[in-house]
Amino acid sequence: MLVFWKENLVLLAVPKTGSTALEGALAPRASMVLRDPPHLKHAPCYRYKRFLKPFFVQAGGQKPELMAVVRNPIDWLGSWYRYRTREDLIGHENSTRGVSFDEFVLEYCKGQPAPFANVGSQNKFLRINDGDIGAEHLFQYEAWDKVIGYLEERLEITITLKQKNVSPKMDLSLSSVARAKLHDKRAAEFDIWEQGQR
Repeated sequence: MLVFWKENLVLLAVPKTGSTALEGALAPRASMVLRDPPHLKHAPCYRYKRFLKPFFVQAGGQKPELMAVVRNPIDWLGSWYRYRTREDLIGHENSTRGVSFDEFVLEYCKGQPAPFANVGSQNKFLRINDGDIGAEHLFQYEAWDKVIGYLEERLEITITLKQKNVSPKMDLSLSSVARAKLHDKRAAEFDIWEQGQR
């Protein structure tokens, strides 16, 4: 999470949406960088609203606007799947080694997925307790030029990104059965993605 106090903006770090690359580029410019622990770095809208927003309001009377990036659910799951194939997770319950992408997605669709497919929800991350979207500025990951354009204009800087935390490349073809089940069981994930600016 990055806080830009003068510009009254907080950039939420939705996992697997390029937040680490943005942090690398923007941290020197930010007033506050929340890196650790991960549940603070990746604080969702409802946690921000409950704990951090009152603190910021008390500190300066401001109610910072929230910005976030949301990714196509299939690509987002693909990034998680690839990330969890890495060598240091082999033998761990979160490892996706030996699991097909179809199996991963079908497991994710369950009410209580196995640890290897328990990767959270972009929809839950971005909603506040009343069900509204908590971020005033929501961009689709696939429209990266708009993400950068907005930040450059808002912060009055030029942004140069370096790829960070990139998952290994691999084939991520998804069967029509798994795709249909994902759309059916996790429709809210597609709905929240559609809300982003593109």
